[in-house]
Amino acid sequence: MDSPRSSAAVPVLLDVDTGIDDSLALLYACASPEMELVAVTCTAGNVDARQVAENTRAVLELAGRPDVEVALGRETPLVRALVTTPETHGPKGLGYATLPPTRTPLAARHGADVIVEEARRRPGRLTVVCVAPLTNLAVAAERDPDLPLLVGRLVIMGGSFRTPGNTAPTTEWNASVDPDAVRAVYAAFGAPEVQAARAARGLPPRPIALGLDVTERAKLVPAHLERLAARAGCAPDGARPDGSVNGVVRFVADALRFYMEFHSRYDGFYGAFIHDPFALAAALDPSLVRTEPVPADVELDGTLTTGETVADWRRAWGRPETLDVGVEADAETFFARLVERVGALAAAVG
Repeated sequence: MDSPRSSAAVPVLLDVDTGIDDSLALLYACASPEMELVAVTCTAGNVDARQVAENTRAVLELAGRPDVEVALGRETPLVRALVTTPETHGPKGLGYATLPPTRTPLAARHGADVIVEEARRRPGRLTVVCVAPLTNLAVAAERDPDLPLLVGRLVIMGGSFRTPGNTAPTTEWNASVDPDAVRAVYAAFGAPEVQAARAARGLPPRPIALGLDVTERAKLVPAHLERLAARAGCAPDGARPDGSVNGVVRFVADALRFYMEFHSRYDGFYGAFIHDPFALAAALDPSLVRTEPVPADVELDGTLTTGETVADWRRAWGRPETLDVGVEADAETFFARLVERVGALAAAVG
């Protein structure tokens, strides 16, 4: 299904490591009429990069959008060995959900080249939303040092700036997988001369970083899934009164059941933090978050803290601000939109 798009639709490139919450971000993207999903680039993180690319194409086919270009990027972190998280997202990244083998071929272009070329095609207009380790974006910025001046807006789901981590005591998953890429992206996009040049072009000077501080306020519970299914005209497991099954709702239910069981074991509640669709929603509507500019960096060598994103809230470093970090979130409005949009998509294509 091709959702009706506004003539002023925002071009968005989504960079993913498609596990469960990435798949919900993809569905949200396909259900959002105010955005044009330009391409999806894939890197390793929740699962290996080849599985990410398979999952991504399968979810887009489920949503009726096999036309969206999906490109495989770098398959390993810049420096470190790859670590994946099957205990969180399941052995193939989609929890208990299964989808048919994808029929859509991968793009011939490398993911980093897609980022560069699409930004060059739309200078100052492309919104890049990274909900994966920042590996692809770091490679893209190395290949084209002008990239930070070409991207319209950069929204990063990653880091933990004032709250505990979800991987180690102070580290968030995406940042911990490839902290060297985090350092490279912060340096490239947050440099003072880049900020000045972007501001002179009327662009937001700094990237937006949405860490666990705000994304963990997007706590999905079974009642949200029940409302989404009702909007789609089916039961929470996808069953319809006529005995057929809504494929989108069944997929979401099966994927989220695994995620909810994980959070029940480790976080003490039966539900799921859905970081990635919240980050995408906030990229489309910045009023969903309040941000504060802050100098920030990432720890590369700590014995206990490698991958920790460090924000200098008291300005002890004397450095200029690097990021606009999310500090407040409107989760209620986000969930209302998620239920309506993905439920409507499910009703249309499921």
